[in-house]
Amino acid sequence: MGLRQDETGASRSHRVTRVVSFPIVRLDGELPLPTYAMPGDAGCDLLAAEGVTLKAGGGRAMIPTGIAVAIPSGFAGFVQPRSGLAWQHGVTCVNSPGLIDSGYRDELRVLLVNTDPSEDYEVQRGDRIAQLVIQRVEQAEWDVVDSLDETERGLGGFGHSGR
Repeated sequence: MGLRQDETGASRSHRVTRVVSFPIVRLDGELPLPTYAMPGDAGCDLLAAEGVTLKAGGGRAMIPTGIAVAIPSGFAGFVQPRSGLAWQHGVTCVNSPGLIDSGYRDELRVLLVNTDPSEDYEVQRGDRIAQLVIQRVEQAEWDVVDSLDETERGLGGFGHSGR
């Protein structure tokens, strides 16, 4: 079974629907810019601008990435863990996803934690430490009402729908 292609000949699984340009400042000119590992990926890799040791059993550090970005209004950045680091080493982002609001202009930093109970983890300068996902976002306007509409789920939550 082959992949279907759109009118441009690009396979649908790798077709980018829209590319949006965002200003970025290289605070560390020796590091490459964030890149997407594969065509169609949602997250681009963020790199460590400096090395640090994450101690076993909960050691954490705020690691600079060497970049600052200007995310425009209507968008937000979400810093998320890299699955390979989490699976192979127990290293993940403490505040996942880390939210980057459109007004933020300082250096992007990643707050990592080592959940491995016995092995320290060495972050090396240039390591891929997290992923940045840029998404369109909306702001809510609250409409105060006396009650909410009925749904099948209703008031059930936190495990209500089963195992």
